[in-house]
Amino acid sequence: MQRFFIADIHLNQNEPGITTGFLHFLQTLPNDSELYILGDLFDYWIGDDIVDSLHQEVSQQLNQLKLRNIQTYFIHGNRDFLLGHRFAKLCAMTILPETCIVKNDNNKIVILHGDLLCTDDLSYQKFRGKMHNKWLQRLFLLLPRYFRQKIASKLRNKSHQHNQQKYEHIMDVNQVAVEGMMSRYDANVMIHGHTHKLATHQFNCGGKILTRLVLGAWHDGVNYIHQDENGEIKLIKVE
Repeated sequence: MQRFFIADIHLNQNEPGITTGFLHFLQTLPNDSELYILGDLFDYWIGDDIVDSLHQEVSQQLNQLKLRNIQTYFIHGNRDFLLGHRFAKLCAMTILPETCIVKNDNNKIVILHGDLLCTDDLSYQKFRGKMHNKWLQRLFLLLPRYFRQKIASKLRNKSHQHNQQKYEHIMDVNQVAVEGMMSRYDANVMIHGHTHKLATHQFNCGGKILTRLVLGAWHDGVNYIHQDENGEIKLIKVE
């Protein structure tokens, strides 16, 4: 079975070109395959009860994949962690835990959005802990749409300002965290997004050669990871 992994598409109304590229990508997927969306499908998400024309179009196209026997899976990102089962059902996609294992005969792959690995960014990890508090999430979702949009906009602007003041290496993954997670899951491959640093890394860990593949943001062009029927994994950037 073929598998496809994507992340950081950041769909939004202001960048229709990304939406066009994403919908075209869905049409090119082969029948009887699997699609894994590793977070930040949307640039932001403030509740399943707020569905605009973009959300409707995307959900309809994702839902159509099941007619071609394409299974779709989703892991929350830092922008769309409030996406719930109500919208996932519209998309015919299954929500996975924040870290998950995918296996075949050749590889044991740990997949995740990637922000959990950025342990040097202490302020972000503290913020992440608050935002993943279930009680705070429920309170936020009870607010009127206007207030939710205002809060989300304020948080995005604040995050952008803070990131400009941080050293780049602080916002990247911590190698010790990477190796610790791969050891914990006994995985030889890791796939994630979040950092937007499109690359394939190989490194020695305890005498084993491990591989970490990083997906890029679709602001910079379509990219994905393909695992073929033989288990070979390749990072692809569409020129």
